[in-house]
Amino acid sequence: MTNPVPVLLVCDDEFVPVYAKAGDAGADLRSVEVSLIKSGQRALVRTGVRIALPDGYVGLVHPRSGLALKHGITVLNSPGTIDAGYRGEIMVTLFNSSSEDFEINVGDRIAQLLIQEVSRANFIRVETLPDSDRSDTGFGSTGTK
Repeated sequence: MTNPVPVLLVCDDEFVPVYAKAGDAGADLRSVEVSLIKSGQRALVRTGVRIALPDGYVGLVHPRSGLALKHGITVLNSPGTIDAGYRGEIMVTLFNSSSEDFEINVGDRIAQLLIQEVSRANFIRVETLPDSDRSDTGFGSTGTK
């Protein structure tokens, strides 16, 4: 097991992100407001959480699988990216892909926050790229079976 990453946060006690079970990768983010997401629409939902990540880390906001399966609710720009330098409130853009309106209440779990270490690239401009097995074949290039 790795050492926990120190993440400073500002929020009310009941909105501190929590890992629901041992071994969970994502900590639950909760809504601090009542919101109605109409069918086929999106909404920006506040979590009341502000964080300070150490340099070299990123926060990734992922959908909750239960909301997606049972209600068609997902994080529209999944995963949402929280850079180490961002100090504003974490807000989640939720999308309702179902045919029914969906109500969010204060305290509802709306997304998961994953903290990951990141590498910074050193972009090197070249005239050609080395060959690979895949070459330049793209999305769907391996067929359906």
